[in-house]
Amino acid sequence: MNYLFHLYLSGDDPDILTGNFMGDFVKGRLNDSYPPRLRSGIELHRRIDSFAQKDGHFTRSRLRLSPEFGLYRGILVDLFYDHFLAVSWDEFGEEPLEQYLKRARSMVEGNRCRLPERLQGLLPVIFEELIPSYLTIEGVATALTRMSRRISRTNPLAEGGRELTRHYGALQEDFQGFLPAVRNHTARSIEP
Repeated sequence: MNYLFHLYLSGDDPDILTGNFMGDFVKGRLNDSYPPRLRSGIELHRRIDSFAQKDGHFTRSRLRLSPEFGLYRGILVDLFYDHFLAVSWDEFGEEPLEQYLKRARSMVEGNRCRLPERLQGLLPVIFEELIPSYLTIEGVATALTRMSRRISRTNPLAEGGRELTRHYGALQEDFQGFLPAVRNHTARSIEP
């Protein structure tokens, strides 16, 4: 989903970055099966998601989208924000996006044995296809279409690309308000 956003907010600790990256694939209570820093990364992922659900900018973005998307509006906003982060990466990242993705993937690959099995198989797709596709509206639309096919019940995700186009400026403005807020929240959450 919003892989780039979670990677970006993780800092440079390989375990925290990996835990945050794999957060959508780890459900339920965390136990001692994960090393402390990896567990901190998973907890960070959950705090970011919780923060987003309560943030006014994120809520405004969700409400801009057609009600026909229902509960999927949050998923759309996640992907749209990854798009805005990708296209404005030069403003927010400290190195070119392609170089950052190689470095982040290397950190995740260093913890490959701790990743849920399903995620292990998706690493090439996420880092080589999915995240780079977020640089264009068409790429986001294609990602949403692929996602809609993986969900067994009927859903409107494949139509999400038109919502990005329709509300582009307003969504981008929401993103620009959300990013510093979530960055500040995250900075306080990461232990040195």
